[in-house]
Amino acid sequence: MKCFVTGAAGFIGAHLCQRLLQDGHQVVGADAFIPYYPRPLKEANLSGLRGQAAFSFHEMDLRHDPLDALLEGVEVVFHLAAMAGLAKSWTDFDSYQSCNITATQRLLEAVRRGPGVQRFVYASTSSVYGRFSSGDETLPTRPISPYGVTKLAAENLCRAYADEHGLPLVVLRYFSVYGPGQRPDMGYHRFIRALLAGEPLVVYGDGHQVRGNTYVTDCVAATVAATQAPAGETFNGGGGESASVWEIIQKLERILGQRATVQQEPARKGDQRATFADTTKLYRHCGWRPRVSLDEGLARQVAWQRGLEKRLAA
Repeated sequence: MKCFVTGAAGFIGAHLCQRLLQDGHQVVGADAFIPYYPRPLKEANLSGLRGQAAFSFHEMDLRHDPLDALLEGVEVVFHLAAMAGLAKSWTDFDSYQSCNITATQRLLEAVRRGPGVQRFVYASTSSVYGRFSSGDETLPTRPISPYGVTKLAAENLCRAYADEHGLPLVVLRYFSVYGPGQRPDMGYHRFIRALLAGEPLVVYGDGHQVRGNTYVTDCVAATVAATQAPAGETFNGGGGESASVWEIIQKLERILGQRATVQQEPARKGDQRATFADTTKLYRHCGWRPRVSLDEGLARQVAWQRGLEKRLAA
């Protein structure tokens, strides 16, 4: 199977490319290297992919670069490219609008023009649900951040193309993905980095925010499973364990064998209060279940970040 992965140099995208290659597929990856975080970290994500015969990579921007040639012979599109993060979406909305909506529309147009795509998997987010995002796919969509608004808008664009042009769409909403390769702006990465450096770690708000945590390989397995799901459906993709910010910090303290110094800051605008994915529907259709426990996943991320910090210091 020939696959096209957008956001291939990102956290989840690089893991997805590796899984697809291991499964024997041909993978075409694309990424624009938008400077949301340092490019060397994305290059590191690609380091295990470059040189593999079944992988080709293209540095290109979905918002304005030609796409048709990249889609020749592609059977499955995994659209993971997006401008991520809540806080910045309040101050740089143009980037979120262009990366999350315009880029998606141009990709949809290119897919519409080219025959042969059997599934178009759109990677969405629990942020489309809003402040309280615990439940199944029937939860109302009430995003409370510009980021969430743009991701929901892109979902609806995909559905419009599915209805009008027969796009074989599957929407998969990710819930709080963590693990090796996690973006440096994300909470668990920041916590671990501060603990390793012996510096204060920042907690926004009261720390009682609860997240349903999804280890990255479980997220990738759900994404691959979505290719077998019925077209036109929407699924939650989330791990089976939830924890508050304070509980995560306690777990990291145990793993690292040291106490954290905490600096509290005001809550961020648009931050979700509680998320936890009911994934019954994805299990029913595809047989997917999360496999990696929260304690095991955090230990793996700590080990990866130890190595990352050593490489950066060298």
